[in-house]
Amino acid sequence: MPDLGKIVVRIPPSPTGNLHIGTARTALFNYLFTKKHGGKVILRSEDTDTERSKKEFEENILEALEWLGIKYDGELVRQSERGEVYKKRLKTMLDNGSAYVSKEEPKEEGQRAEVIRFKNLNKKIAFDDLVRGQVEFDTTDLKDFVIAKSADEPLYHLAVVVDDAEFGVTHVIRGEDHISNTPRQILIQEALGFSRPVYAHIPLILATDRSKLSKRHGATAVTDYKERGYLPEAMVNYLALLGWNPGTDQEIFSMDELIEQFSLEKIQKGGAIFDEKKLDWVNKEHIKRLPPEVQKEMIFEKIKNEPYVLVVPDYSPENLIWRKSTKEETLKHLEEASKIIENGGNLMEYAERVGKGAVLWPVRYALTGAEASPDPFTILEFLGTEESLKRIKKAIIALKDEKQE
Repeated sequence: MPDLGKIVVRIPPSPTGNLHIGTARTALFNYLFTKKHGGKVILRSEDTDTERSKKEFEENILEALEWLGIKYDGELVRQSERGEVYKKRLKTMLDNGSAYVSKEEPKEEGQRAEVIRFKNLNKKIAFDDLVRGQVEFDTTDLKDFVIAKSADEPLYHLAVVVDDAEFGVTHVIRGEDHISNTPRQILIQEALGFSRPVYAHIPLILATDRSKLSKRHGATAVTDYKERGYLPEAMVNYLALLGWNPGTDQEIFSMDELIEQFSLEKIQKGGAIFDEKKLDWVNKEHIKRLPPEVQKEMIFEKIKNEPYVLVVPDYSPENLIWRKSTKEETLKHLEEASKIIENGGNLMEYAERVGKGAVLWPVRYALTGAEASPDPFTILEFLGTEESLKRIKKAIIALKDEKQE
């Protein structure tokens, strides 16, 4: 293993879409591992697919990484700007016989008649994976695979190998869906005389049905969660727990705590389930760590456009009643709550004395007409005394009218 004081990793997203949760988790693992050992992080845009790569996707990736607090060293490296470097290395391979120009029989109109293929030595390749242990492939099955469409158009495997070598990458930490790429890349490394990096293939993130997480399961882009109001600290915390376990009962971490405790040896081999309910819990725990005034501001920002805030709610009077309470009891509690609020008294003190649910449920429901909303005290503060009393009075009238029927 290379000297841990000289670790270099790369985060290589492709700008063909917004930053995916899975790519973000891989970037985070690279970042945590490297920062723990004082290493270097290179951000590389794998944008050789000119038809699908777009500037707006690159901007989204940069925005998402910045939001998460995943920093990189130096300038962003774009593969689209390194054509001459790849061309030089490709010439070396053609000259030493490890690659050759292959005359192809076009299978469809417009297909190239020539490509550049790697001359496969048909041997076994073995490597020690820091997550999966000893891995071995028989490269015979790969045949003579294509590494470039032409001298000016390198494909993924060649560009990746050249970049990793020229930027001194010591550790390749990536998803296990890339493990089948490793033997091809090792063959190219050997043909060019490059040293082999250390590999660590981490488990995929799965949906609750254990299929690969995709858009059909809901939001998969990091910025989707940013727009929904999640804290970046919570997202980082949760992503770190997808496939990694510190070996303790601790579940809430700051970035510094994650860096301190992270190790590749504690990455699990099995797929990690993305559970949004668990993410919600982690997010709430991080919100609790914020100063009270910040928490209040966040809640107000979240609810300001809710329908129950914008208009006086319309609801059936029976929904105001808490479980085993009666209409008479509910009416009494609302009338008493109205007096307490109008006089600036302590509503919680009254609720604790006669029954919190019996008091706070009808107050909250009177204010919102919603079965799920923030606590009544938050709604009271947001709406203000005048609007709150107007809504509670409406509920009292509704209960009285129903009582008379």
